[in-house]
Amino acid sequence: MSNNLSKWLYPGIKVKRWMLTSLFGVLVVGFGAVFFVSPYPFVRTFATIVIFCGIVFIVLGMGKMIVSLLTLFLPQRERDIVNILYQRRYLERGPKIVAIGGGHGLSHLLLGLKEYTANLTAIVTVADSGGSSGRLREEFNIVAPGDIRNCLVALADTPALMGELFQYRFAENSQLKGHNFGNLFLTAMVQITKGDFKKAVEESSKVLAIRGKVIPSTVNNIHLVAEYIDGSRTEGEAKIPRSHVPIKRLSLTDKNAIPTAEALTSITEADIIILGPGSLYTSILPNLIIKGVSETIASSNAYKIYLCNIMTQAGETDGFSASDHVRVLIEHSHPGAINACLINNGLVPEKALQRYSAEQSYPVAPDVEKIKAMGYKVIATDLLGVKDYVRHDSKKLTQALIKLIETKRIIKR
Repeated sequence: MSNNLSKWLYPGIKVKRWMLTSLFGVLVVGFGAVFFVSPYPFVRTFATIVIFCGIVFIVLGMGKMIVSLLTLFLPQRERDIVNILYQRRYLERGPKIVAIGGGHGLSHLLLGLKEYTANLTAIVTVADSGGSSGRLREEFNIVAPGDIRNCLVALADTPALMGELFQYRFAENSQLKGHNFGNLFLTAMVQITKGDFKKAVEESSKVLAIRGKVIPSTVNNIHLVAEYIDGSRTEGEAKIPRSHVPIKRLSLTDKNAIPTAEALTSITEADIIILGPGSLYTSILPNLIIKGVSETIASSNAYKIYLCNIMTQAGETDGFSASDHVRVLIEHSHPGAINACLINNGLVPEKALQRYSAEQSYPVAPDVEKIKAMGYKVIATDLLGVKDYVRHDSKKLTQALIKLIETKRIIKR
């Protein structure tokens, strides 16, 4: 401790000189104050000038010391001071928003919301069983890290290169082919924390300096089980869409799987709860069918919004309209799990329609009246973003959400 304190006296730190300047100013002010009580006007005038000069020394010293410290903590001005004030003063006073889901849909949503509030929590499914996540699950007996990784990167406040590193996928001609660096990093962190997946996510959050929190919905090593209308069953998230038979019911291999305490606390304390966007059966519902989650959402005082997908997904939601999505969500959770639905009514370009029809994926029909008849508020607006994929435009989606949030709830900053 004493050794660290003595380092402030080392030459070249550019702090002690300005500290001494401020202290000198304090002495000058004190000296002037002694004469200020004199009954002679000319002495009081002199004392006033002395006190003014002392204040100048104090302000100069403190100002220069603050600049030196800022230069120390913000090397080469990599982070603008205005941005720091914006994050600390404005974003931290934003509403408490909990977003529940998984896949690319949730991470895409977080990119926009993190510019609206720092009180942002992502509750993420860990039931993925395909690709890199699936291989790591089998080898290390851990929950799926893939969707967690995507959300961490989306909320990262680090340089873009760090995000690219976590998303880097090794080439097919390497021994690590198909693996993602972020998945490997999380897996290694689980080993370091002696199998504590929650702790591994927390430590990874620090590495990426995320804005908000990422919480696994459970740390039980669960797999999804789909029961189809023909009575057949399939286990494993990656295998579920392959059957191309309508799904009757979704369940978990571990019936006694419990949600993380942090997830339940975040839901209880939330101002806003957002479900989706993302795959209905393999990204959103896996969180809601964990024991106690749907009931906690229903009993929360938060305003609950469901973000419906723009396109149907082959093998999961073939032929589904927006009201079908809502119906299935409620059947698997609770009627009080949502208050409002935000759906897209923008027209998908013909060229994109042709590409998606080859994959048996089509626009979700915005059947507003059916949803209203179910007792829920509906906002239908253009949320479309078309680049390589047809998905929600992050900016349009965030603006629509903010408008809905601030219409229904007065958020004071």
